[in-house]
Amino acid sequence: MKPNLRNRRDFIKATTLAAASLPFIGAWSPVVRAAESGRKLGVALVGLGSLSTNQIAPALQKTNYCKLAGIVTGTPAKAKKWKVRHNLPDNSVYSYETMEQMADNPDIDIVYVVTPNALHAEHTIKAAKAGKHVLCEKPMEVSPEKCQQMIDACKAADRMLAVGYRLHFDPNHIECIRLAREKVFGNLNMIQAEYGFRIGQKQWRLDRALSGGGPLMDVGIYALQATRYISGEEPVSVSAVATNSDPVKFKDIEESIAWQLKFPGGVIATCNTTYNFNGFDRLRAFADRGWFELAPAYGYGGIQGKRSDNKWTPIAGIDQFAVEMDDFAQCILEKRPTKVPGEEGLRDLKIMMAIYEAAKTGKTISLT
Repeated sequence: MKPNLRNRRDFIKATTLAAASLPFIGAWSPVVRAAESGRKLGVALVGLGSLSTNQIAPALQKTNYCKLAGIVTGTPAKAKKWKVRHNLPDNSVYSYETMEQMADNPDIDIVYVVTPNALHAEHTIKAAKAGKHVLCEKPMEVSPEKCQQMIDACKAADRMLAVGYRLHFDPNHIECIRLAREKVFGNLNMIQAEYGFRIGQKQWRLDRALSGGGPLMDVGIYALQATRYISGEEPVSVSAVATNSDPVKFKDIEESIAWQLKFPGGVIATCNTTYNFNGFDRLRAFADRGWFELAPAYGYGGIQGKRSDNKWTPIAGIDQFAVEMDDFAQCILEKRPTKVPGEEGLRDLKIMMAIYEAAKTGKTISLT
């Protein structure tokens, strides 16, 4: 079953999030030939951790426009296991040092970067230089400067760059955007967004050199994103406070952080994220005549909606990764912009850096 085009187009029309210009795709391009032949676009996964193994690879089996066509890993045992499991030819298996050789593989059209945050720029730039379009997991990188390097590299290569903001494709979040845009409950006044969990020991996410920060970079970004697409505006200022009750475990990242955003139309957003406890998963928007919410709000499935008038119609879940990848493939084939371009990831990084600055200084930081 193909994605619901009406909902997708309605969402693109409704949201005010800016999209990047689509790079030119010449008649020589293998993806143009793919559109003509009807073959699926080949996706190479860079990084074979839990997300690739348990979410993205299975989602590729459900897509209409994509297929697994390659892997990149630094672990020979993983390469062997994936090669056998997914029946991959020898020339579709790469190491991080040989990624550039994908330029000689016409079966790979898209590279999906799923490595630790601080490696995204390196792997995106290599993929772009190999002539491949790039879908990069969030957060886009660990600094705005790195994000800009990724954008520049893809533009120089005439390739598309998208960020893996899967919730832009979730029908429950799309419904919340509709409720806000159509002012079903009147003008928005306040948004509350919170997401967190208790993290285990010895993970790369606890290493600032790889993660760029704590829960804000990892899952708080979902709450930040939600406030932006629900309000339909960009925040003008932010204040924040961070806490750390375990300086050993969280020696160079925050354990928890709370922040408040002000938007030009008057909406105030209060957000929280943590690595200290579970069950922290909600999005609620308050308007003049009522409210609407998602709780849980940000997971791969099981998202539940509710409205103050008790008229929320249950919305069947989807595989967010499958729809996300299909949409990106269609953007390439139809030569249209993605609604989650690199510029969107860059905006989030700039805001998150301001949140960290506000927490560190105790000052309200202007975002204009």
